[in-house]
Amino acid sequence: MPALLTWLAAWALLRVLSAGGLLPAWGAALGLGLVVALALRRASAWRRLIVAAGLPVAALLQSLAGWVSSRLIGAGGTLPAWAWLLPAALLLAAYPLRAWRDAPVFPTPALALRGLGALTALPAGASLLDAGCGLGQGMAALRTEFPSARIEGIEWSGLLRLATAARCPWASVRRGDMWRADWSRFALVYLFQRPESMARALAKAEAEMAPGAWLVSLAFAVPGRVPSAVLRPSGASPVWLYRVGAGALERLSACAGPQSGSAQVDNPHNKPARSGRH
Repeated sequence: MPALLTWLAAWALLRVLSAGGLLPAWGAALGLGLVVALALRRASAWRRLIVAAGLPVAALLQSLAGWVSSRLIGAGGTLPAWAWLLPAALLLAAYPLRAWRDAPVFPTPALALRGLGALTALPAGASLLDAGCGLGQGMAALRTEFPSARIEGIEWSGLLRLATAARCPWASVRRGDMWRADWSRFALVYLFQRPESMARALAKAEAEMAPGAWLVSLAFAVPGRVPSAVLRPSGASPVWLYRVGAGALERLSACAGPQSGSAQVDNPHNKPARSGRH
């Protein structure tokens, strides 16, 4: 909503300045200045970038639409207003309204989970879930670490679900709400959500999953909760691991030090005390 309001304010300013006879270049500069000023108020770098890019991208699309109109309709022709609903409908199909409260589609890097298999030591054939699997990059990363596991994905977007099922035929991908799905039969649930969702995810894991199962989160930790371990692949975001139930405070032998592939593992429950400066 802040992004939409920012873009609407910028377009309104452009219309007012244009009606007042200001040169288009000056109007564009002032509109872009308004967008940048409001974008800087956003909390994260990604949100600032999204808000700031809205006006230039919209202007580019408008210019592109004018070029397409001139080719299809002729000089001076314009696309009908309803034509703009086609890309909006495609976007809505890929990212339906109900999914807006969760994280946007953002791929898991190929090596983001490097070392996770050795750390969790799951038995062969264990069932794993990518909750909110998007286009399947997270499932591919899980398969690299757990080649013998049964990997499933759940995705609310029907369009993304179809694309992911075609891209990952070795996995079971279904359309559904990750928050209403039953997590009880999974030994590990992986998600790449957002900070605001993490407390809810851990509460669901502890209510449904068996003791000793794993909740694994890329990049975002559960606020106020000490993780069972933190995997830090070099050059990638940290991976936060939470052991569910009675096994949450067990010592993990795999947490003793660096793992293969330049991945560092932290075990908050098994760290030597530090004294002085060395």
